[in-house]
Amino acid sequence: MSSISKMKSILSPKLSAFSPHLPKPQTISLASNASPSESLVRHNSSCISNHLHLKSTPLLSNSFVCSSQSRNLQMEASRPPSGEIHVIVGPMFAGKTTTLLRRMQLESSSGRNVAIIKSSKDTRYGLDSIVTHDGFKLPCWALTNLSSFRQKFGPDAYDQLDVIGIDEAQFFEDLYDFCCGAADHDGKTVIVAGLDGNYLRRSFGSVLDIIPIADSVTKLTARCEICGKRAFFTLRKVEETQVELIGGSEVYMPVCRQHYVSGQVAMETARYVLESHKVECSSHT
Repeated sequence: MSSISKMKSILSPKLSAFSPHLPKPQTISLASNASPSESLVRHNSSCISNHLHLKSTPLLSNSFVCSSQSRNLQMEASRPPSGEIHVIVGPMFAGKTTTLLRRMQLESSSGRNVAIIKSSKDTRYGLDSIVTHDGFKLPCWALTNLSSFRQKFGPDAYDQLDVIGIDEAQFFEDLYDFCCGAADHDGKTVIVAGLDGNYLRRSFGSVLDIIPIADSVTKLTARCEICGKRAFFTLRKVEETQVELIGGSEVYMPVCRQHYVSGQVAMETARYVLESHKVECSSHT
C-alpha cells in the first residue's frame, strides 16, 4: 500500500473502502513536445479530472467537521447552564419583598439551592433576616456590595447555588455587574426586588439599569392610602430631602397619581409655611 493510501486509511477508514471508485488525478507535464492546442486539451482534461477528484472526496473534510463539532459539544457541556434574571419592582408597600420570599421558598422546595442578599443599610429588622411588613421572614446575607458575596459565602458553596435573591436592590451600586456575572457566566437564576423610583418619581439606584438584561419584569402596585385606588408611587411624609432615607409607614405612604401630585403640592406648601415660620421666629429673637 502506498503512503498516500495509508494516510487516507488512518484519517478516514470509510474513505479507503470507496477509494477504488474515485477517479485518479492526471499529472501535468511542464516539459512537453506537444503542440499548444494539444497541451491545452491535456491541461483542460487534467483540470476537469482534478475538479472531479476534489468534489468526490467529501469524507475527509467531513471527518474534520465532525471532529470540530464534537469539540464544540464538549465545550458546551463543560459550561454552566444558562442563567436567568427576574426583576420585581413597585412602590413601597406593594409586596415586593413578600413576592421575592415566596419565590425563594418555591425554588427551595423544588430542590434548588438558594441564598438571599439584602443591603446592610436596612437595619429595621436586624441584619441576619429579611422581614416583610406583615412579619414573614427568612435568613439572609447583609452586604454593603454584591461583589463580596462569592468570597463571603464561599467559592465552593457559591458554585452549588442555583438561585440568588436580592432585596432592596436599589441600594447596590454594583447591581448590574453582579447580575451579568451571575446569570451570563455562572448560570445562576437571580431574582431582584427593589424600588424602581424614589419619592421624587426618579430612577432609584441601578434597578432600572438591569431591565434590558432581564428575562422578566414584574411591576407591582399598592393601594392608595387616601382613596384606595391602585398606587404606583411613594409619597414621603416627612421634611427630609435626602434620596436614601430608610423608613416604614411613619415616613412613606403609597399613593395614586392624583394624590401623589396633590400630596407633593401639600408637602411643598407645608415646607414653605414651616420655613416662613422659622424666619419669623429668628427675626423676633
